[in-house]
Amino acid sequence: QVQLVESGGGKVQPGGSLRLSCATSRFIFSIYALGWYRQAPGKQREWVATITSDGRTNYEDSVKGRFTISRDNAKNTVNLEMNSLKPEDTAVYYCNAAHFNINYWGQGTQVTVSS
Repeated sequence: QVQLVESGGGKVQPGGSLRLSCATSRFIFSIYALGWYRQAPGKQREWVATITSDGRTNYEDSVKGRFTISRDNAKNTVNLEMNSLKPEDTAVYYCNAAHFNINYWGQGTQVTVSS
């Protein structure tokens, strides 16, 4: 069974920073593209960022320049560094592993940006 284990959510004030992490197996980490999605209350889940197995990154426009996705090869972990957080970033953030038409999801971690 594929596991994606997220950590690092919490509450932060506007302008603050948080770091999300997602740990998985060596097989998934080495083959799959890894990414983050988020779902705000009353909204559909939306894509945030992706990093491929060879390190190429892509970001949704609203997070460009503020969020950074990276891979930790030693820990089989994908990280999402989030800076200059805004209230509209408030959502449950989900880790995703994708390979062609196969998708796996983490359980989600809550990020709340509020003063």
